[in-house]
Amino acid sequence: MEDKPYSSLKPSLDRLTLGVIRILETSPGVDEVMFVEKEPAERHSIVSWEQKNSCVLPEDLKNFYLMSDGFHITWSVKFDDNPMPLGSMVINSISKLSRLGGSSAYALPSAPTLADLEDDMDKEGNEDQPEKPHFDSRSLIFELDPCNGNGKVCLVYKHTKPVVTPDTEIWFLDRALYWHFLTDTFTAYYRLLLTHLGLPQWQYAFTSYGVTPQAKQWFNMYKPITINTALLSEEPDSFVNKLDPNKVFKSKNKTPVIKKKLPAQPSGSQKSHASTTSSKTPSLSGNSLRKREPQT
Repeated sequence: MEDKPYSSLKPSLDRLTLGVIRILETSPGVDEVMFVEKEPAERHSIVSWEQKNSCVLPEDLKNFYLMSDGFHITWSVKFDDNPMPLGSMVINSISKLSRLGGSSAYALPSAPTLADLEDDMDKEGNEDQPEKPHFDSRSLIFELDPCNGNGKVCLVYKHTKPVVTPDTEIWFLDRALYWHFLTDTFTAYYRLLLTHLGLPQWQYAFTSYGVTPQAKQWFNMYKPITINTALLSEEPDSFVNKLDPNKVFKSKNKTPVIKKKLPAQPSGSQKSHASTTSSKTPSLSGNSLRKREPQT
């Protein structure tokens, strides 16, 4: 497992990323695009995970793990000749596809679990979204992406009784423990992940409160490759500076202006030339005066 630039990727891995790395490397200001190449997961590792968690992985996610045991792309932008990490695309490996809800929410004795905290949450669902997941035995929840601490993207099994069915959904759990529906299948989520370029807090574009103003600046600069442009539309009353990448990352080094100088003449020749001119001028005027004097 190692970080590799796009130029050294295999054609099969290029197809796996759907050409997103090529798009990033040609974007203004993007400095480093790194892909963590991972070996395919062993089939017995997948079977062991299914037996341990008493559920069957969806077929599309299982096929993904058989191609690559996880996914990780990061990219940076350059400010003052220093790279600043910006985008991140992550899918946990099969060994890190851990379950949420059963353990304590805090590292303290007798601390409440996520299921305990769920009782204080708003239970009213949105008519436009499916039934929300639960942290108790009604759902099985596994973490796909930690989202750099901004929340968690989760694989959710909602029908666990009498047996767990392989029908799953992808949900986003924000930092306030509210659920937001993303997609019905892992394949659809994988496309969302790539088309949003791993921009900071891109998952919040699918929430009712949207992304933060700071994240929206990056959205305006590196627009996600998405057909749902309504998610990125600006409200008429809101004011967000529109950043121009060509100006933001423009080099500050100014081209020096070369001024041409006339060749300097020796000071002695200038003085002799001036004295010669001044000496000739009175003599000429004297001769002309003499010619005009009347003869006696």
